[in-house]
Amino acid sequence: MTESLVLVANSGDGSISTFRFSDGALERIALTEGLTGTSTFAVDSARGLVYAGVKGRTKEESPGIVTLRLDRASGALEQISRLDLVGGGMNYLSLSHDGTVLLGASYGGGFGISAPIVDGVVGEPASRIEFPNLHSVLPSADGQNAYFVSLGADLIAQYALADDATLTPLDPPTVAAPAGSGPRHLVLNAAQDAVYVLTEFSAEVLHYTRDTATGALTLQGAADAFDPTRGLTRSRFGADPRAEHLIWGADLHLADDGKRLWASERSESTLGAVLVAEDGSLTAPTRFVDTEPQPRGFHISADGAYLVAAGEQSTTVSLYAVHGDDLDLQGQAETGRTASWVRFV
Repeated sequence: MTESLVLVANSGDGSISTFRFSDGALERIALTEGLTGTSTFAVDSARGLVYAGVKGRTKEESPGIVTLRLDRASGALEQISRLDLVGGGMNYLSLSHDGTVLLGASYGGGFGISAPIVDGVVGEPASRIEFPNLHSVLPSADGQNAYFVSLGADLIAQYALADDATLTPLDPPTVAAPAGSGPRHLVLNAAQDAVYVLTEFSAEVLHYTRDTATGALTLQGAADAFDPTRGLTRSRFGADPRAEHLIWGADLHLADDGKRLWASERSESTLGAVLVAEDGSLTAPTRFVDTEPQPRGFHISADGAYLVAAGEQSTTVSLYAVHGDDLDLQGQAETGRTASWVRFV
C-alpha cells in the first residue's frame, strides 16, 4: 500500500487542503483556513513543518511567511510563528541546508530573500536581492548554490549560499534566458549538472548545464512544451493570455528518473512531458493531456507513479497514474478556489 499526504494551496480561499493519498486515491482529511492569499509553501517533512507565504488580511497588515506544524495523522496545520515582510509577499519558497535556510522569491515586490530558520522560526533575511518579477528560487542539493529566476529581466541570478544564509553572487552573477521568453519555474536534475527552466511567454523548457564545482550555468538548448495544434501564439509581458489565446507556461517537474520533464500550459489547460536525453538535451512532447482548467501547479509522487494537478479556474484537483508520457485519470477531489500549489509530502 502506498500512503502519503498531498497538500494543496487554495489562494482564493486562503486555505491549504490536506489529502490522504492511499492505494491510488485521494481523500481530503483537513482544511486549514486563515492563510490569506497563500499560493506557495515549502515542506520540511523531517520536522513536520510547513512554511507558507501569505498576504495581509487587511490593508494595514503586512504579507508574511507563517510556520505551520503538520499533524500527519489528522492532516491539520497549526500556526506556530510568523515573519512579516516589507515590500511584497512570496510567490515561491524553498528550503536548503537541511531545513535551516529558507529561500523566497517575490514577483510583485521584485525581491528575493535568504533567511535562517531556528526551531521552525524564520529569522530576518540574511540577504535580500532585487530583480524584476522574481518568480522562483531553488537551491542545489548540496546547499552550495541558489538560483533565482527573474521573469521580468529574462535571467537566472546565481549565488553561493553560505551556512548562515547569506548570498554571494557567482561570476558571472546572472545568466540570460531568451529575450521576451519570461523564465518562470526551474528544476535541477539528480546529478545536479543540469538546470531546466520553463518560460511563461513561449512555454519552452530551457536546458542549462551546471558546473558542479563553481555552480555557474550555461545555456545549451531548448524545446517547446505547448501543444502546437491548439493555435496558440507567443505571449508578452502585460498581455491577457486568455483574451488573446496566448501561450501561458506555468509549472515544471522532473519524472521517470529524470528522463521526462512534465510542464503545464494554462491557456489550453494541458500537461505535456518533454523528453530528456542522456546528454541533457530535450525533445518536445508528442502527446498532451487535458487537465484542470488553468493548471498553475501540479506535483509528482516520489516514486514517479502519480501526478496531482490543480487548476486556478477549478475547485477540484485531478489524480493521475503516470505511464511514460501519458496520464490515466484516477479521480478528482474537492479542494478550494484558485488552487495553485501542490506537493506530495
